[in-house]
Amino acid sequence: MQRRHFLKTAGIVGTGLLASPLLSAQKPKNRPNILLAISDDQSWPHAGAYGCKFVNTPAFDYVAKQGALFHNAFAPAPQCSPTRASILTGRYPWQNGDAAVHGSSIPAELPLYTNLLDKAGYHVGMTGKGWGPGLFKGDNPAGKEYVPKKNNYTAAFRSFLKARKPDQPFCFWYGARQPHRNYKKGSGLKAGKSLRDVEVPKFLPDHKSIRSDFLDYGLEIDYFDTHLKQILAILKKSGELDNTLVVVTSDNGMPWSRAKANLYEYGLHMPLAICWGKNIPGGRNVNDMVSLIDFAPTFLEVAGVAVPNGMSGKSLLSLLKSPKSGLVEQCRDHVFASSERHTPYVRKDDVGYAARAVRTAEYLYIHNLKTDRWPEGDTFFGGGGSSARDLYIAQCTNPKIQPYIRLAWAKRPAEELYDIKADPDCIHNLAGKPDHKKAQKKLKTMLHETLVAQGDIRMAGNDRYDTLEYFKGAEWKRKRIHFLKEVENVHKTMESAGWKHGVVIAPQ
Repeated sequence: MQRRHFLKTAGIVGTGLLASPLLSAQKPKNRPNILLAISDDQSWPHAGAYGCKFVNTPAFDYVAKQGALFHNAFAPAPQCSPTRASILTGRYPWQNGDAAVHGSSIPAELPLYTNLLDKAGYHVGMTGKGWGPGLFKGDNPAGKEYVPKKNNYTAAFRSFLKARKPDQPFCFWYGARQPHRNYKKGSGLKAGKSLRDVEVPKFLPDHKSIRSDFLDYGLEIDYFDTHLKQILAILKKSGELDNTLVVVTSDNGMPWSRAKANLYEYGLHMPLAICWGKNIPGGRNVNDMVSLIDFAPTFLEVAGVAVPNGMSGKSLLSLLKSPKSGLVEQCRDHVFASSERHTPYVRKDDVGYAARAVRTAEYLYIHNLKTDRWPEGDTFFGGGGSSARDLYIAQCTNPKIQPYIRLAWAKRPAEELYDIKADPDCIHNLAGKPDHKKAQKKLKTMLHETLVAQGDIRMAGNDRYDTLEYFKGAEWKRKRIHFLKEVENVHKTMESAGWKHGVVIAPQ
């Protein structure tokens, strides 16, 4: 699988990547298959195994029961392409050069687990959404693409299996495009889902339109799970399921303000279930802190392929094989994450919203690097097209709605600190509070020392990420005029309702 990329990168430092040897590994006699199933925009509570009532996820729940259900798995970024790049490289976004930014490119110098497995004799492929949006030439970095006609991911998987050689192990990336918006409004209710089953996070108003929107989102999750169920059935029928490492997760949080594209809990905390036949104990609940960057070294280790030095991820194999929770060899009590730009056209010159975060079992600490910028953009067009955004626009002067508008759109302080156990929805910022001063200082120091050691160019005052061209293809170029016109209409609607810029969303 050959890969060529445009845009030479900057900032790949502090890793020893090019000079470091590969970490040795022994090739197992019966190399396992590897199946990564990754949904698009799904926050961690929204699977049946976590107790969510408005989704139907028997396949995810099966994987969790046969193996391990993770309660503290986190994306390295709250956006798709930076997270997906980090899954491929086993490195945090700021270690991936231009791939730290949504809609850019993956530097050709970075070793990807897909390429390494391909060279080791694996049959490597993908369907749906692999790495992207961004610029690449040739095969998607996640593998040779098998096109899912009419979103029939199962048929694409069958084609992939048909193309492999006899007895060849495979590595497949099932990348559903669900539950990414756009949803068919009212589809969840029409399918028989109940508004009563929705638990609305505290950063959103508990409104019928929002509950209905969640049901539409839930129906999309069901679709992702339906094809996962069919894929698992194919493997079971062929006798290969027990020798397949199955990993089910998502790339970033749900598409609402203060979730997707934000470093809060609903933007970073991911669903994760892993099984591998009789090779790992089943029925386990794992509370260890893990990151999606751990997938690459895990996949390489189980395949007996040397893990390149420079990967910040840690193989989960020892954890998976242990009958108890707890990383046997290398315990981790925190994970890191970053955000840069997301949707184009929401700020002048397409600059992003740079921020970094560290999450422990007790706290989430966020450092916002560009506090003069509006986090959802100059247009206040954020929210992923959700019902919440529509409600904010329609009722922008309603005193009961304004607190939610401030949470979504207001400018943010340089430092934020949240007590995750007491405040999982990240409403009450504790930064600067005397009782939490020690924790804030400790986490800030930990975060900054790590970023400097790993070569984050933002720590050196380098704003290169704000200057990268946005490669989302001709589709977005065609939509630019329509997008800007829609933004103009939104502003007119809000102004006619009494909107006063900087007043309604000013922090109180």
